[in-house]
This record gives sequence, C-alpha cells and structure tokens, in this order.
Amino acid sequence: MALQKYNARDVEFQVEDFASPGTWIAIGGLDTFTKGHSEETTDTTTFASQGQEESQKMQIGKTLGLQGKRLRDSITGAGDPGQAKVEGLNERLGEESLGRIRFSHKNDTTWTVWTARVSLGDQGGGNNDKVSWEATFTRSGAETTAAKP
Repeated sequence: MALQKYNARDVEFQVEDFASPGTWIAIGGLDTFTKGHSEETTDTTTFASQGQEESQKMQIGKTLGLQGKRLRDSITGAGDPGQAKVEGLNERLGEESLGRIRFSHKNDTTWTVWTARVSLGDQGGGNNDKVSWEATFTRSGAETTAAKP
C-alpha cells in the first residue's frame, strides 16, 4: 500500500434536504474546510493517587467548518441550493435545528454522516473581494457511515 497526500478540493460536502429526507444537496462555493475536535474530562484523583493527577475522557465533540464564496445565479439571483439549505437549517430551533451533513473524498466508497446543528459565520468582503460564506456544523451524537451509490 502506497499512502499519498490528497487534495482538500477532492472532499465533497452535502446537506440533507430537511423538507425531503433522503435527498442530498451539494454545498457549492467552498474553498476551505476545517474539522475540529473537543473533549470533556473528569478528575478521578483520590488520596490514593499519591499526588498524581488522574482523569478520564467522558465526552468527545466534533465540528466541521466550511468556508468559501457565496454563490448567486447571475440571472435569477437565486443562491446556491446547498448554501441555501444550510442557511435554512441555521434558522431552526430545538429538535428541528438538527440536520444531517455528509462528506467524503471523491474516491471513497462511503460517506461520513453527522447529525448536527449549524451556525452561520460572517459573510462579507472588501472592495476587491468576492462575498464570503461560512458555516460551522457541531455534531450531535456519534457519526455514522453510508455507502455511496
């Protein structure tokens, strides 16, 4: 087996259409992604620990940040369908705030699937910029996988 580096641009991201479960929409305009990790620990130190700190990991968390350019149809003014679905999910509250996102390298045979909530980032740009677009997904529960068609 010859391991090799791969291009970030070859990772695909899709959001599930909450109005039509099982329908996935590609998120366009992306140029950067970041996958973050967090954890919660608990102190298990006792007098028997002889002054040595002891702890255990109790919870793990993951985030997926997507950044890029805001897309817009030059004729209709409509935005990218994937970006629009993410923005719609951002407006939902409670149980409805959870949606699904999936991602994988274009040559993988399976998707990584998260149930997650989303927070939109800042959008904007300067005089000589294209308008930016950003969203961060925070996973809720464990990730799953699904076979690619």
